Amino acid sequence: MKKIMFRSKYFQVVLFIFLFLCFSPQLSYATAPKSVDLIYDMKTQTLSVTIDHYTLAANMHYIESVEIKKNGEPISKNEYDNQPTGSIFTYTYKIPAAKGDVLEVTATCNLWGHKTSTLTVP
Repeated sequence: MKKIMFRSKYFQVVLFIFLFLCFSPQLSYATAPKSVDLIYDMKTQTLSVTIDHYTLAANMHYIESVEIKKNGEPISKNEYDNQPTGSIFTYTYKIPAAKGDVLEVTATCNLWGHKTSTLTVP
């Protein structure tokens, strides 16, 4: 009888752990952005930010914010509650800049990590 109780408790614990891992993909698959690529179009004064961020559930694990600094000063913080489908996507921002300005962009995951890239306006 004791052996059956032990197996039952053991089974319950294993089942609980299994279900927890299955229904918590954001914990097991949380990744920081892999890359943040920047392109500035002087003619349109537009900054294109291409982010590579793998996710299985774009509504639960996503790029939460994109912060933009120009010459070390914060000029924009854009917050999101999901990300476009696919792991590579681009956001565009109207940012006035002149030749030689340094743009710094930080993309932050809502669960874990961030990635920063810089670009000197050509």
